[in-house]
Amino acid sequence: MTKKLFKIMTYIVIITLGTVLGAGLLAGIVVAPTIFHSEVLLGSELLTKFQEGLLMTQVFERLSYAVNFLVVLVILYEVIKYKAFESDRWSLMTTFLVAGTGLLFTSYYIPDILEMQLAGEMMTQSDAFINTHKGSEINFKIFSFATLALLILNLKKALR
Repeated sequence: MTKKLFKIMTYIVIITLGTVLGAGLLAGIVVAPTIFHSEVLLGSELLTKFQEGLLMTQVFERLSYAVNFLVVLVILYEVIKYKAFESDRWSLMTTFLVAGTGLLFTSYYIPDILEMQLAGEMMTQSDAFINTHKGSEINFKIFSFATLALLILNLKKALR
C-alpha cells in the first residue's frame, strides 16, 4: 500500500471514529433524555415509558449499522497497519476493545432488547430486561471510551 493511500485511509478511519463517537454521544446524551422526558416538552404525557423505549430502541438499532461499519473498518485498518509494521500495542488493544464491545452491543444487546420488547410491556419491567438494559449501557460506555482512545491514538500518529 502506498504511503499516500495509507494516509487517506488513516483520515477516513479518523473521520469515521469521530462520526460514530459523536452519533453515539448524541443518542445517549441528547436523544435519550428528550425521548424519555417528552412530557416536559409537550406539556402532557402522550407516550408511555414502553412506547418511549420502543422509539429509543429504534435510534440505537439504526446506530448499530454505523457501529458495525466502524468495527469492520478499524479491524481492516489495524490489519493493514500490522502488515506494514506500523501497528503498536495500544492501537491493537483499543481496536480489539472497540470491536468486541461494538459487536457485543449490535449482536447481543440490541437483538436481546428487541426480543424482550416484542414479548410486551410486562417483559420490559422484568429483572432480566432491566439487567440487560443496564449491561448494554455499560457496554456502550466502554465502547465510547475505547472509540475515543482509538481516535486519539490515530490522531497522534496522523499529526506527526
